[in-house]
Amino acid sequence: MSAYVLLCNFTDQGVRTIKDAPKRRAAARELAKKLGVDVKASYLAIGPHDLVIHAEAPSDEALATYLLSLGSRGNLRTTTLKVFPEATFDKIVGAVA
Repeated sequence: MSAYVLLCNFTDQGVRTIKDAPKRRAAARELAKKLGVDVKASYLAIGPHDLVIHAEAPSDEALATYLLSLGSRGNLRTTTLKVFPEATFDKIVGAVA
């Protein structure tokens, strides 16, 4: 499984309907499970992003499907970072010529 950090911002629609956010989060977690995406943690954030989510997915395609499905609902915009655990980082650094 690959790891990702999702930096999310509410759209105007997402803010107007913010009281529905807990229901939307539950639905998003169900969708993630259906697509094989494991949402490890999600945080409300203060700063340039409204939410920060740590997720793992079996492929970039699975995560992209998840993100496009979320985005199509009109409540969030996302920026995605693919991240690597320390062991993978060490392996990458070890291969540097």
